[in-house]
Amino acid sequence: MTPPSMGVTCAAATHPGLVRTVNEDSWLTLPPVFLVADGMGGHESGDLASRGVVDVFRGLAAREWLDSEDVVRTINHAAAEVAMLRGHGRAPGSTVSGVALSRRDGEPCWLVFNVGDSRTYLLRDAVLTQVSVDHSAAAQFAGAPRNIITRALGAGIEQPEADQWLIPARQGDVVVICSDGLSNEVSSETITATVRLTDDLQEAANRLVQFALDAGGRDNVTVVLVRCEFASGATSGTMDRRTLPPRGDGRIEYGERR
Repeated sequence: MTPPSMGVTCAAATHPGLVRTVNEDSWLTLPPVFLVADGMGGHESGDLASRGVVDVFRGLAAREWLDSEDVVRTINHAAAEVAMLRGHGRAPGSTVSGVALSRRDGEPCWLVFNVGDSRTYLLRDAVLTQVSVDHSAAAQFAGAPRNIITRALGAGIEQPEADQWLIPARQGDVVVICSDGLSNEVSSETITATVRLTDDLQEAANRLVQFALDAGGRDNVTVVLVRCEFASGATSGTMDRRTLPPRGDGRIEYGERR
């Protein structure tokens, strides 16, 4: 039996927020990979760091799908590129969180990956689940500051350790990828309702960013939405989590839907 052909619809929106003047977030919606990278505030060249991460992942655009080794290799390459940006200040760094189109036994899957405190969620059957795990002091220690992250690309960390999860894709799945400028300002309930009740993904992304601004916009905010659309049939399954060894202006900017 021929596996179903998986297609995706995607959208993205970003804004520097109402406090910061520089947007240190970057994003990519270029199949087979979709991601958000958040340059680390307080470090030198945070915006360049996140762009560097995106530029490295852009090199995967010719691929139909990726496996875990592809992701590890690319994350290590990105970390090395970020490390080369170092000047006289604190070492530049960036988070990265996202999803790649993948396969297991021929079946289409989401391959979620994460380093840092940007997040990747899966909206399935009206339930929003945070797939990624925050690599932050606040996630590990009660009362710790939220702005301290424990894993990053660059930031003086030689070998970033990425988490990965392989999730069989289902018709109608929506992957939500965001920087903490969204997740710190907008509740999971609001994210769920907005994506569920807005048919157009670009409109949903725009609304989510606006909600973050309405809540104070204290940080850069970026969101990427990716929806699964099978040509025929559907797949189902449960999450398979794997932790990889260390290797390696006042307006919303709109992403291009592909």
